[in-house]
Amino acid sequence: MAGLRLGPLLRYVDHASGTTATVWVEADRPCTVTVRCEDGASGSSATFAVCGHHYALVVVDGLTPGTTTPYEVLIDDRCVWPPADSPFPPSTITTPVPGEEASRVPLRIAFGSCRWAAPPGGGSPFSPGSPLRPPGDDPIGPDALDALASRLASDPTAVRPDVLLLLGDQIYADETSEATRRLIAERRDLKEPPGAEVADYAEYTHLYDESWRDPEVRWLLSTVPSCMIFDDHDVVDDWNTSESWQTDMRATSWWHERIVSGLMSYWVYQHLGNLSPAALQADPLYAQIRSVPDGTEALRRFAATADAEPSGVRWSYRRDFGRVRVLVVDSRAARVLGEQDRAMLDPEEAQWFREAALDAPGSYDHLLIGTSLPWLLPPLIHDAEAWDAALCRGVRGGPDGRWARFGEKLRRGADLEHWAAFPQSFRELTELVREAGSGPHAPATVCVLSGDVHHAYVAEPRWADEGPEARVFQLTCSPVHNSIPALMRVGFRFGWSGAGKWLGSLLARHGRCPEPPVRWRRAGGPWFGNQLMTLTLSGRSARLELVRARKTGDSTGSAGSGAGSSTERSGKPAASPESVSLETTMERSLTEGS
Repeated sequence: MAGLRLGPLLRYVDHASGTTATVWVEADRPCTVTVRCEDGASGSSATFAVCGHHYALVVVDGLTPGTTTPYEVLIDDRCVWPPADSPFPPSTITTPVPGEEASRVPLRIAFGSCRWAAPPGGGSPFSPGSPLRPPGDDPIGPDALDALASRLASDPTAVRPDVLLLLGDQIYADETSEATRRLIAERRDLKEPPGAEVADYAEYTHLYDESWRDPEVRWLLSTVPSCMIFDDHDVVDDWNTSESWQTDMRATSWWHERIVSGLMSYWVYQHLGNLSPAALQADPLYAQIRSVPDGTEALRRFAATADAEPSGVRWSYRRDFGRVRVLVVDSRAARVLGEQDRAMLDPEEAQWFREAALDAPGSYDHLLIGTSLPWLLPPLIHDAEAWDAALCRGVRGGPDGRWARFGEKLRRGADLEHWAAFPQSFRELTELVREAGSGPHAPATVCVLSGDVHHAYVAEPRWADEGPEARVFQLTCSPVHNSIPALMRVGFRFGWSGAGKWLGSLLARHGRCPEPPVRWRRAGGPWFGNQLMTLTLSGRSARLELVRARKTGDSTGSAGSGAGSSTERSGKPAASPESVSLETTMERSLTEGS
């Protein structure tokens, strides 16, 4: 008898019609999966197989616009979700009101990145059938997704996000927990590369089990739609940092299987759910894999080609939520790594990005650009990355000189590989933001949403010449559940200081770096801790809230330097002996004087 292995995850909810959604599940054997809603909407799909695992992405049709309806998941006509003993409310699908009326309903997008399901060496956060995990057992503090789930589950009046945007590092393939290491050790010798890091598809599936079977997170992802994109740790730290890095990795005995398995698992667990039902229906690979008893070889060929010829695959995507346009950009796999033509996006990807941002001006009030890596960094770090890129390019002593060798060593050791480390791409993104935010039909805001750097901040650019009419912001939020060394906290704060800017200017002068096309100021932060940001967009207004997860009753002050209100709202499912709360660290308008 088939059962539910993982999920359900509510993924795509159609904001054009308000009648369609997709629900992702993993079963433990071949079966037919049905999603049935209380309002009569439903959908069914046979599972497809990859490496002995069985998945379905069920398209649910016939939903009523502007409603919230509970749903259940059936496998071969047997109800498997929600569990009979669940302490959480029913999982629901909330549909938007389409058309002009939608512009009067606030849209809430919560975002963040970098979530360890369990700290390396910290054990598994769950075991199947276990009670809810006490937050006091967590050495890096409570998980922000757990805290959001507790708030929503305990308070029927709590406002849910309309979508959860996860901007990378959903799993950590290179920093595994004790539970994962034990599993790996049962399969192979940890003394052989890649050691305690994951090696193949089977080990990747365990990471997703570890992350998404967490009881609170499992319920949250079943009831709040999600959009996802990878970052480096979904494959390996500093993935595609440079051409020499890539050459070194490809020379190892284990890298090919790692990258192929990483892209295969990303396609199954994350990418498919980003697609609309129409895009799924038009996807030839999806059709092929569903048409055969075992889609492993077809997916392996696709993933190997995606690594060898990244310009042939697009992981980036566009979502329109009424009059809010969201572009989620692949900042990893689409890179061009040759030192003399180095780019964050290959030409085809860059052209798609530009066209998607500039399409139908006046049709959206807010443009959100999701990129795992920040566009605007603390000025010292920006200048250091631009300087390092110049050294690696050979501006001092040539491309084979000692400065170039030093620059490559520094780039890998200090993770200098954000947009600033791709100077031409930084300029192109800056110009695209200016162009998209300008003209008679300019949106109210253009916001670049990012994570990666394990803290949160708000930066606002200023153009020396004619800037855009839109308000422009860099909104950075991470981690959801991770940590940052104290020394790095000091470094990020110093990076915004006057002394840090002066030091950065010296580095830029040494690297003969041109002046950046914009200057920017820190408009909030840095804030540290496990946290989420939420944008609330209504008409042409935009509000931003930053919340931090805390154990209930923890009254210590914020670890960051935020401004604004600081009120704690706690809650927990009835079955949980302990819980966590979300503390509002900052709340402000982005479209009024601040």
